[in-house]
Amino acid sequence: MTDMTEAFGAREGDGIVRCDACPVLCRIRPGKSGACDRYANVEGNLVRVDPVVLLQKADHAVAFMGAEWSGNPVRPENVFVTGIGAGTTYPDYKPAPFIVSSKVEGVDLITVVTEGIFSYCGVKVKIDTDRYVGPEQAAVRAAGEQVGHVTTAEYGSQMLAIGGVRHLTGGSKKEGTVTCDTMLALCNGEAVTLTVDGGSEIIVKAAAAPVIDGIEETRMRVGCGSATIGMFAKQWQSHVDEVIVVDDHITGVLTEHQAGRVLNMKPAGIRVRGRRSTPGRYFQVANPGSGWGGTDVTDPRDIIKKIDADTAWPGLRLLMVSTTGDHAIWLELDENLVPREKPMPEPVRRVVERIGENCEPALCSVLFMGGAGGSLRAGVTENPVNLTRSVRQALTRVTCGGAPVYVWPGGGITFMVDVSRLPKHAFGYVPTPALVAPIEFTMRREDYAALGGHMSYVRDAAELRALANKRMDAAVGDNPWPLAAKA
Repeated sequence: MTDMTEAFGAREGDGIVRCDACPVLCRIRPGKSGACDRYANVEGNLVRVDPVVLLQKADHAVAFMGAEWSGNPVRPENVFVTGIGAGTTYPDYKPAPFIVSSKVEGVDLITVVTEGIFSYCGVKVKIDTDRYVGPEQAAVRAAGEQVGHVTTAEYGSQMLAIGGVRHLTGGSKKEGTVTCDTMLALCNGEAVTLTVDGGSEIIVKAAAAPVIDGIEETRMRVGCGSATIGMFAKQWQSHVDEVIVVDDHITGVLTEHQAGRVLNMKPAGIRVRGRRSTPGRYFQVANPGSGWGGTDVTDPRDIIKKIDADTAWPGLRLLMVSTTGDHAIWLELDENLVPREKPMPEPVRRVVERIGENCEPALCSVLFMGGAGGSLRAGVTENPVNLTRSVRQALTRVTCGGAPVYVWPGGGITFMVDVSRLPKHAFGYVPTPALVAPIEFTMRREDYAALGGHMSYVRDAAELRALANKRMDAAVGDNPWPLAAKA
């Protein structure tokens, strides 16, 4: 069996090989590699530089770089060939580089493996923080070029949309190149520095804490101010007269809140700024920022609008705290009902610490999102719409580098994958520019034949031993096994 990772490249004069693995069609001189560094001219032959990555159900990773495997036979149910290093279907009429059969739990399976060239793709970034990173729709830049924008914030997180075809190909050449480089780095787990117009500088790395304006985030908020009140009201009850939880979303006031009322807490007469939503829940107490609870507040007393002399009393005990517990101050009203800072009682401090304990670690999450287009699907079947229908009918399982994906409803095969669940350096690029991502389609043999698959190109998984350039990795983390009956 020949190495299925070789491209169809054509030999030209002076030992030059033309690579047709993507539309750039590099002319590669002997001993050199193409623009993407994925293919090289070795003694007049076009070869793939990177190894094909196979996953094995094991507790540790073993590398096979150009060496034959040991004498142990390949057990198809324990080995899965990924699209990483597999090659592409360009110029779009040829079958996928790997169409592999295996038998698992008595079922004959086919896995069709390729690297997709995605110009219609993007990266969704979730940043666990209350800090204000910039206004929605603000441009997000890398190396001065716009590569995306700020999108709608979610519970305890700021969200960025990076990439997309209009940044890759709809702007200047530099914008497209920088966008491609940024997405590639993010998808391969590297740290990227981004700036937001009218906002912050953010260092983003998948599965790592965000660094915002030089400050590393450690905690994702336990909840909004109202939720924090509800969670800890009973623990505060006998130790405080009032609690105000400062939050950019909903600031909570304990004695006005339903939790305080159910606990029969006495009204404290302290009114906060902003627009009251429902009792004890206030919007817009301050502007967004990097201070208390994601506001621009540095002294929480600034959000106190009024202290009612008919209700409040000297000695009233007031706790003001943020939604992460990072900020907290203990105040007592003097004889003029002015809040004065005092040492925080130990029982109250323990509850503040419990807020922090209940905050999850702040992380950056990076999801690659792409649409599997017609050319990619043509590598699976001569009638590409049949593959889409098979995915919709749950007859075909889609994976990305062996990792589970979420396939969006609606037309096409548009999927998202958590890049931290893929093997290292799973993504590549072509200088069109576009990202290269692994993708695999697994189904029963009879279903593959029914959708018009390239049956004459099916190879048995045992033949993977003949690959000259391969790497065996352990299955990643808690990913479901792609060949399992139920994943």
